[in-house]
Amino acid sequence: MTVRPELCFLSGAFRAVLTGGAVWSVATAAQAQWVIEAVSSSIQAAAEVIRIDFDKPPDAVPTGFVVHSPARIALDFPGAKSGLAQAQVALGNGNARAASVVQVGNRTRVVLNLNQPTTYQAEVKGRSVFVTLNPAVLAAAAAPTAGQDFTENRDGITPPLRDIDFRRGADNSGRVIIDVTDSQVGADIRQQGQNLIVEFLQTSLPEGLRRRLDVADFGTPVQMITAEQSGDRVKIVIEPKGLWEYNAYQDDSQLMVEIRHSKIDPNKLTQGPDYKGEKLSLNFQNIDVRALLQVIADFTNFNIVTSDSVQGSLTLRLKDVPWDQALDIILQAKNLGMKRSGNVLHIAPKEEMAAKEKADLQAQMDISNLEPVRTESFQLNYTKAPDIAAQLTQGGSSGSGNATRTSLLSSRGSVIAEPRTNQLFISDIPSKLEQIREMIVKLDVPVRQVLIEARIVEASDTFGKSLGVKLGGADLRGIRGGDAGYSLGGGNRVAFGGNYNAIGATTGAFDSATQNPADSQFINLPAQSIGTVSPANFAISLFSASANRFLNLEISALEADGKGRIVSSPRVVTADQTKALIEQGTEIPYEQATSSGATSIAFRKAVLSLEVTPQITPEGNIILDLNVNKDSVGATMPGGVSINTKKVQTQVLVENGGTVVIGGIFELTENNTENKVPLLGDIPVLGRLFKQNTRSVDKQEMLVFITPKMISDKGGVR
Repeated sequence: MTVRPELCFLSGAFRAVLTGGAVWSVATAAQAQWVIEAVSSSIQAAAEVIRIDFDKPPDAVPTGFVVHSPARIALDFPGAKSGLAQAQVALGNGNARAASVVQVGNRTRVVLNLNQPTTYQAEVKGRSVFVTLNPAVLAAAAAPTAGQDFTENRDGITPPLRDIDFRRGADNSGRVIIDVTDSQVGADIRQQGQNLIVEFLQTSLPEGLRRRLDVADFGTPVQMITAEQSGDRVKIVIEPKGLWEYNAYQDDSQLMVEIRHSKIDPNKLTQGPDYKGEKLSLNFQNIDVRALLQVIADFTNFNIVTSDSVQGSLTLRLKDVPWDQALDIILQAKNLGMKRSGNVLHIAPKEEMAAKEKADLQAQMDISNLEPVRTESFQLNYTKAPDIAAQLTQGGSSGSGNATRTSLLSSRGSVIAEPRTNQLFISDIPSKLEQIREMIVKLDVPVRQVLIEARIVEASDTFGKSLGVKLGGADLRGIRGGDAGYSLGGGNRVAFGGNYNAIGATTGAFDSATQNPADSQFINLPAQSIGTVSPANFAISLFSASANRFLNLEISALEADGKGRIVSSPRVVTADQTKALIEQGTEIPYEQATSSGATSIAFRKAVLSLEVTPQITPEGNIILDLNVNKDSVGATMPGGVSINTKKVQTQVLVENGGTVVIGGIFELTENNTENKVPLLGDIPVLGRLFKQNTRSVDKQEMLVFITPKMISDKGGVR
């Protein structure tokens, strides 16, 4: 049986050294100028202070860096050596658990092992260096301040990030380098699913850094980096692939997050990132379990209380294994259970722990049945008392889908909802009342509101052109007078007679009221009307005075061009996840048959309507379930009036204050018509006298724009 705890510590200590990215060559410490005599911790003015004492005043404040995973602070003391009896010093007053003092060459590194990552300030006073730890980042992240809103940028209040960069390491690792303005900005680093989240508190992100970086071509585990503003926080999402592990440390104003492929060490008993304790090596033959637990207690500085029923011996060989994994292996091998209370570990057989826990729960139930009942009133501000009462007394379902009662009240509790004063009167035991009070605080909160504005733009562009001719003749011998000059009736036709041919202008050459019945039309292809507009006419009459004959030519033409635009803009304000409807239009009556055979009057809507259900996401964006209708009265049919319907139904994700086009309809109708006399209409130039041409182009376009805006508590738009 061999135990080498000093080698176990050195393994963990050197791992702490390598975590900072510095590799030192081993040398003698003969050149050390001053000696570390003691390391201690204390609480001063609500702050945790680590004191490092030397045999003489240090030359300067030590340099160091912060490691986020695992949570550590490393301080370097060049020209110093360790005078401590042990390389590891237990602290345990607050965030700092222990200090590891490692001397390599002519310098010494002090590594502070923390429970949660944080930053620090160091100063020299006399023969001591005082390291003041700032409040833990995770504690600040878990308790957001009241009244926190969704303002996206507070450049005048919160410090902005300066830059986000990416580099490839020598071992194919990916390094995300984040340059912060203030070195004291808190950062929360956590793994969420397959992604790594880096979140900065009370920080803003300039517009130029709100982007998505594709770094897959660098050949590292990192594939994508997304930086975005979420309220008063900056959220950076790192998306790696495969099996990976990360290490984060901060050097002054730069936070570096290094992600590398997980390396499988064949010397390790198991693989995985779940165990984070200091590494140790154990080699025992037939050792008593109680003695083995004492070895781990000495290594970890935990207080271990072992039950009398823990018996037996164990043979094991573990090399370079985290101590918490080694403890887990021992407990599983002997079917033992563990319960932690602060820095005390209670170890007993699982059956014994389960029986004790069952007895404790039974005792609590007996106490609750005997405990006196107390009545309290709760004034609600934003929610209705009957709704909260229903949520407190029922809800949920069992795994099989059957409805069950999951009341927060005890078997002796009761609740009365008073709608008139909007109060709840709850009678129950004090422990349950405290739980109910916490639940009501979470439920009775103001609901955020959203202003949704829709713009429905309808544009029309119409063009039409028509060109036609009439060609005919007239015989005037039956109505001509005996003088050389004469006129035809109507007052709009003038002709000149004589022994020669002449040309006369007319606007009604084919007016049947003034023509001789012997008149005839050879070509009758006039221009067509466009809409309600008739074409213009221009006529020419060629006549011979000796032959008493007229040749009439009438040209008709029309060109129409029209443009129109209709803009409809319904707006509605509604609460988060509450459906809203606004509509305007006409209800058209129509007859319908009833079951008795008679008829009744029913109404059908032709309206402009906006139906929307918004949902505000934690990032400040808005999901909209939309139903937009733009109906109008159509043509009158024998059975009633038709409805022209235009409808869009969809779901979209829009940023606060952004505008998105959710749909559009474009229609193009183009017609070209040509009527002509065969053969004659194909003659170049003169063929125009034997043709009728009509061309029409009709364009209709509709676009629907949506703009959601969150409304602040003071009634303004954010």
